[in-house]
Order: sequence, then structure tokens, then C-alpha cells
Amino acid sequence: LGPVSTGLGDIFRYTLRDTTGRLSPIDLRTVQDWIVRRQLLGVPGLAEVNSLGGYVKQYHVLVDPERLNAYDLTLREVFEATARASGTSGGAYIEAGPEQYSVRSVGLVREIADLSNTVVRTTAAGTPVFLGDVADVEIGSAIRFGSASAGGEGEVVAGWTMQLAGANARVTVNAVKDRVAEIQAALPEGVVIEPYYDRTMLVGRTITTVAKNLGEGALLVIVVLLLLLAHLRAGLILASVIPLSMLFAVILMVLTGQSGNLMSLGAIDFGLVVDGSLIIVENVLRLLGKHQREGIPITNDEGMRNLVFSGAAEMVKAAKFGVFIIIIVYLPIMALQGIEGKLFRPMALTVSFALLGSLLLSVTYVPVMCSLFLK
Repeated sequence: LGPVSTGLGDIFRYTLRDTTGRLSPIDLRTVQDWIVRRQLLGVPGLAEVNSLGGYVKQYHVLVDPERLNAYDLTLREVFEATARASGTSGGAYIEAGPEQYSVRSVGLVREIADLSNTVVRTTAAGTPVFLGDVADVEIGSAIRFGSASAGGEGEVVAGWTMQLAGANARVTVNAVKDRVAEIQAALPEGVVIEPYYDRTMLVGRTITTVAKNLGEGALLVIVVLLLLLAHLRAGLILASVIPLSMLFAVILMVLTGQSGNLMSLGAIDFGLVVDGSLIIVENVLRLLGKHQREGIPITNDEGMRNLVFSGAAEMVKAAKFGVFIIIIVYLPIMALQGIEGKLFRPMALTVSFALLGSLLLSVTYVPVMCSLFLK
């Protein structure tokens, strides 16, 4: 039985504030535990909702030994009577088609009088001895193991949500925020839920960083290709290989269930992606230059297709060899296990998918484009 969440499952945090100043820390914690937390637990993708700060409300039964002795009662009898006053009783179940609904009776203490009027024992004369006769019942709090404060404005009640392992953080956080908006309308007047950590901010920044890095990398490679080839059409043909290779990689990522993240997408080297196609385009340009220098005319499309075919056929083996060598380098990374595998295996697979797509494009798409657009 593995954990239902992970160390990275903390996706949304918030504080509960009373803007009116009428609610005590016990009241705020009660709102968090019995209203906010319970409604958030129904959000798909959440594993749990934790609370911090305030005081957990309790009913304290402070037994008076002298009164206990006067009624000839024991602590065990008082304990058992208190336990009977608030509890849950199980029942049978009701069948509804293929489902079963469990039946239970929940008895909750709602005020001090409920406990004070609990019968501990009935005397021989038939007179009941109540819990209030032998003990003082009052509102108290559980021993707490931490507190929460925010903005230097004193104590608050905080809550944070943990998502299920493998759930999509962006989808889950959006669902949590929608539910928070619904809960806010049902809270007591003046109680406000204020988020202070939202995983979608991190996801958004990561996506922005990935898009920025990929865009800048592709632009840099395209500029260098145009400068070195000194041929606009050839450079544009090579530039078009980059998005098509990425599309091929993304399709395989979706089919194999690989995650697209900063590590996997940010590791793609567009220089490697266009490497195989560059070899073929350069060789085609070399043959075109040779024909031009030797005065050999290319009179029709058939002649151009034959020249491109010859240029591509000469370099296909070299292009394939170069790409396969790079993919082989990533094979050990694909064998990693545990945390290392979780981090680096998607990167190796994504790069391999992009290289495989570029190889297929270099022997199919690129020669066709050269035969159509190079003159």
C-alpha cells in the first residue's frame, strides 16, 4: 500500500481570517475543520486537507473527587457515561441496484448542557445522577502542536491541500479554487478565505520558461542556419523541421504517457534536431553549385528531383548514423529507476522522440521540399 500523496503534493494553501474580530481562535478553527475542510475533501484529485492554527474545540469534563465520592461513583462510570453521550452507532445497509448505502446514527454533543444532563447512574430510589452533579463541564481546547500567523497581524487559521499522487496539479488547483468560491458564500459573515500559495503560479511560470527557452533556441538556430547556408529557401526548409520534429515528439509523448515539463522539454537541442536534415540540404546545395559551375542545365522538374534524390541518397547513411549515435548516448538514462528515473527518463525519451522525428523528416519531408523550392 503506497502513499496516496507525495512530498510534492502540497498544491494550495490558504488562511482563514475573521475581519469582524468577533470570532475566537476556537471558533475559526471550528469553521475550518467542520465547514471548509469537509467541503474541500470532495474535490476530485485531493488526498487530504490539513489544518493549522487556532484551537481545536473540546468539551472538558472536570471531575470533582469529593462529589464523586459523595455519590459513590467511580471515574470509570463517569468515563463510560461521557462516551455514551456522543458517539456513532452502526446499522445495516440498504441495497439500491448494484450499490449499498450504509446506515449509521451519529450523536454529537452540541452544547455544555448536553453533557451536563447525561445520566451517570440511577440510584436505588430511582433518582438519576447527572454528569453535572459530579463534574464541571466547560469548553476547552486540545493540546496543540503549532500555531499560524500571517502578515504580522496576529494568529490565523491556515489550511493546505494535498493532491493525489499522479493527479494533474493545474486541474486539481482550479477545481479547489472553484470550490473555495462556493464555500466562501456559505461562511459566517466576516470570515474570509485568503489563498497565499497556488501551484498554478509555479506551473504557469514553468510553462512560460519552457516556451521562452524553446522559442529563443529555435530562433537562434534558424538565424545561424541562414547565416551559414547563405541561402534563404534552404534555411527556411531546415527551420520548418524544428516545429514538425517537436510535433512528432509531443504526439509520442502523449501516446506513451510522458510528462511535458521543464526538464524534458527544456533539454531539446534544436541544433541536434536539424543535424540530419542539414547534411542532406547542404549536399543538395553542393550538387546544385556543381551543376552551375560546370554549366549543366536542369531543364525540368524531373531533372531537379533526380538531383535531389542523388544528393539525399549519398548522405542518408551518414544522417542516420549521426542521429542513432546521439540516441544511443541517452539509452543509459532511460534505464534509471526511482527519483532519478522520474526526473531524467522523460527528458531522454523526449529528446529521442524529437531526434527520431527529425530523422524521418530528413529522408522524407526535406528532400521533397528541396525538389519543390530549391532552384
